Formats: sequence, structure tokens, C-alpha cells
Amino acid sequence: MNSVISIKNGSVFQHERLILNDINLEIGEGEFVYLIGRSGSGKSSLLKTLYADIPAKSGSFCVAGHKLNDIRRKDIPQLRRKIGIVFQDFQLLYDRTVEKNLSFVLKATGWKDENSISERIDEVLQLVGLEGKRQSMPHQLSGGEQQSVAIARALLNSPSVILADEPTGNLDPETTNDIMKLLMKIRDNGTTILMATHNYNLILKYPSRVISCANGTITESAK
Repeated sequence: MNSVISIKNGSVFQHERLILNDINLEIGEGEFVYLIGRSGSGKSSLLKTLYADIPAKSGSFCVAGHKLNDIRRKDIPQLRRKIGIVFQDFQLLYDRTVEKNLSFVLKATGWKDENSISERIDEVLQLVGLEGKRQSMPHQLSGGEQQSVAIARALLNSPSVILADEPTGNLDPETTNDIMKLLMKIRDNGTTILMATHNYNLILKYPSRVISCANGTITESAK
């Protein structure tokens, strides 16, 4: 299995402060991996390092074929076209429709043909079950629907991997289940997913590989 995420002897820093050390991790194509740990244990910092929001200063970090240690600022957009990012708080643009939220991202990542943009928006909205919400404003959607739009946004450029930081953290249990089923469907289509969560019930209900942030490093949790 080809690795989509590969870390060898990696360290994660916030400014000059060491957050995680001695990280060795391989995540392959089509894997679903939970990232668990207490608040402040380094989960979000690790994810931010993987999408080049925090510099990879020490060790070897490779994501979707991009080496992060010496990545140039001008190459970061190309990396992020291969990564879908989903946040707990959705981070939608609330002054524009679902369609315009999605077209904004496509145009920002180099899409120019309006027909191709429209077709791709149709495809991702159909995948997340929101075909009828194209002209809706975010405030007209439920929390689950807003997170589904955020997942659709993450899928626009057919990423190799989705990095999800507590994507169900603001959702009720029923909506959480809907989002998890959607993420599992995306995994089944071949996309790797690394998901940070505090919700251990999800791991019991949707069992998969688990890695844990604790004591300044990450370890594989026993199944």
C-alpha cells in the first residue's frame, strides 16, 4: 500500500516550543485513522503541520507526494489541492450561497471554465446529499448540512487525503452519525482520512485504526 502520509523521526513545534517529538507514522491510501488525545496534546498542531500551516522543522514529513520540510511558500497551494481540510466550526463564507462558497474555492485553486466549475459543484453536492441546497445561504442550513457543505468543499479537487479536526464536535448525536457515514463513504471511494476527535463513542461505533497523542509523542493504540 502506498503511503499518503509519511512521518519519520518528526517533531512538531508551535513557534519555538516543542509540542510532539519522535513521530513515526505511515498512513496508506484509503485508510481511515482516528487521532485521539486530550486537549492540548498536539492533535491540531500535527494536522496543521501536515497541511503546512505550521512549518515542519525537524524529521521527515511527506503528504500526498509533497515533502514538507523544505516546501516553498509558492508550492503550498499545490499541496493543498491534494488535501481536503474539514474544521469543527465549518468555516464557510456566510455572505454567499453554497454554490458561491464552492466556486470561490475552485477559482482560487485555478479552475477557470464556468461549465466545469458548475459540473464539479453538482458532483460534490450530490455526493454529500445536498443537491437541492445549491442556492441556500449557510444560515438557512442546519449544522449537519453546513458541515456537509464543508466536506463537499474539501472534496472539490479530488484530494488524496482529508484532514478533519473534530468535524463532529459541534453536532448532535444523530447528525454526527450522518457525518460519520458520509466520511466512511468517502473512505470507501479511496480517499485517506485522518480525523482528530474527542468522541470515543465514534471509535466504538465506527471502529478503525487509532493513533494517540500523549506525553509529547504519538503512539498506535491497541485495537
